[in-house]
Amino acid sequence: MIPVREESADVPEFPMARAAGCPFDPPPGLRSRQEAGPLAKVRLWDGSTPWLVTRYAEQRTLLADPRVSADIMRPGYPSSAPIRPDGSGVSFILMDDPEHARLRRMVTAPFTVKRVAAMRPAVQKIVDDLIDEMLAGPNPVDLVEAFALPVPSLVICELLGVPYSDHDFFQENSKTIIKRDASPEDRTAAMGRLAGYLDELVGAKLANPGDDLLSRLTERVAAGELARAEAARIGVLLLIAGHETTANMIALGTLALLEHPAQLALLRETDDPKLVAGAVEELLRYLHITHNGRRRVALEDIEIGGQVIRAGEGLIMANDIGNRDPEAFPDPDRLDLTRDARHHVAFGFGVHQCLGQPLARMELQVVYSTLYRRVPTLRLAEDLAQIPFKHDGAVYGVYRLPVTW
Repeated sequence: MIPVREESADVPEFPMARAAGCPFDPPPGLRSRQEAGPLAKVRLWDGSTPWLVTRYAEQRTLLADPRVSADIMRPGYPSSAPIRPDGSGVSFILMDDPEHARLRRMVTAPFTVKRVAAMRPAVQKIVDDLIDEMLAGPNPVDLVEAFALPVPSLVICELLGVPYSDHDFFQENSKTIIKRDASPEDRTAAMGRLAGYLDELVGAKLANPGDDLLSRLTERVAAGELARAEAARIGVLLLIAGHETTANMIALGTLALLEHPAQLALLRETDDPKLVAGAVEELLRYLHITHNGRRRVALEDIEIGGQVIRAGEGLIMANDIGNRDPEAFPDPDRLDLTRDARHHVAFGFGVHQCLGQPLARMELQVVYSTLYRRVPTLRLAEDLAQIPFKHDGAVYGVYRLPVTW
């Protein structure tokens, strides 16, 4: 039997702080933990001490293990914030099968590779139109406000059937929900406002359905297969996930490329869709913007990585450092757009991996193959040291990115 490591008083807090001057690299504390071994205990806001999993192989193994649960209501689940005792507001990504599979199946159709490929011309037009507006407007400009946020916001609004005119409202509330230091009261209030907004939309589409994902969900509501509140919660999840993560990848990816001009030149000068697709995978691996980790709880005792995870103990898969594991990605701290990085864990792994990954990939491919070609002299308008990074959020990125050309 493998011995269980004794907990010590110096268990570090999670999440760990990033180092100054290394905006693209995971916190050095994660690197040292990874070098020491694949699993170690960390302390959370509530005093609990789940296992932090830092190596790629162990992360993939555990994310695919049926003895590991994603159910946030299970005792021992390492939540990043307080949970309502009744579980209200919990989305299907924080459930286990069969309920997770039942709800997920209701929204998979628009995210299939074939459906997403059919959306590419529309996304290309959105990107080109926004670049036209940017080039015709002020110079310098904040790329976040002028381009990185509008692209995925317009796409997800079109897909869901949400009026883009309301984007200020849902972006402001989604920022509160994912802000790490937001109070539980503020986070609950923001979630309530979004849930109320989506509930009204669901009600409107019950009376007057359109050709969009929310209307498809209302068909399930009308058929008695889905509660109206469940449809609204799914809408909130897709609305937040559909614009926050991609917007941050557009801005942070652009910044990373501007700081690596040789890599930017490769992307700007190619017309090879395979190189573009590979560049997207490498940027997803290198940056990996979700920093709360994939969270789980063990259902049974599990022996892995020289440790015993006991039933009821929490797990945090720190995917940002997993994507920098030298065993999986040689020379992992180097950005190399020609690397085969398709096996990264930026979208998770197993049955809970990101539903919207085909759409995110396609949007990023269109953006990265268009922006730098159409604006070949794009450059920072401020020093890197002046760029404000999102150290206080669960989704990493920049608050603004002043650029010129």
